[in-house]
Amino acid sequence: MLLEVIATTVRDALLAEQSGADRIELITGILEGGLTPSYGLIDEVVHSTNIPVQVMIRPHSQSFCYDQRDLGVMIKDIQTVKRIGAHGIVLGALTAGRSIDHETLRRLLDEAEGLSVTFHRAFDEVSNLEKALEELLSYSQIDRVLTSGGKPNVLDAQEEIRQLVKKAEHSHLQILAGSGLTVSSIPSFLQSTGVKEIHFGRGVRVDNDPLNEIDTDKIKDIKNIGRDHVANG
Repeated sequence: MLLEVIATTVRDALLAEQSGADRIELITGILEGGLTPSYGLIDEVVHSTNIPVQVMIRPHSQSFCYDQRDLGVMIKDIQTVKRIGAHGIVLGALTAGRSIDHETLRRLLDEAEGLSVTFHRAFDEVSNLEKALEELLSYSQIDRVLTSGGKPNVLDAQEEIRQLVKKAEHSHLQILAGSGLTVSSIPSFLQSTGVKEIHFGRGVRVDNDPLNEIDTDKIKDIKNIGRDHVANG
């Protein structure tokens, strides 16, 4: 089981790595669902840690629909992320009709050559999850989809997640499940869905407050649960 943890500061990233996180999603604007962090923060985190850092590429929180000016900003951000040397990026784009915006996505992926790509929770706003996943499977550059199964809390979407995992089985793409997971819910969630990658934000922070710092004990507990799950098949 792979654990991805949201970081909003250099200290977050260091605490996450030291306590066993496997990958970092680096953002700012955690209360807005994640926005592109500053170049200084990206550089410091990438060169202070040894685990993969996926950088959010999201210019605003108004919607997941982007015009040409937004696209220009996102392209420049991707170029900078590549220059700094981050492992990958986190992005997504939708049409006003709640489907994947393929034109925007292709232009962003053209700039992202060589980077690992996560399609973020814009996915949860599409009108048909399985159809959207089928479309994303056609992009060899997209390594994973972060999703809560189309619901605010992933624990209420376990059947949806199980179906997405099944659809992506034997492909290049992983389902990264997040939003609402707790340490105690992980064993049954892994068992019922077959997910191999999980994503934590507020759930690994002190008092579950997104503005508090990382709780290292929670990350250690999650990794222990993951090892037990693998050991028990």
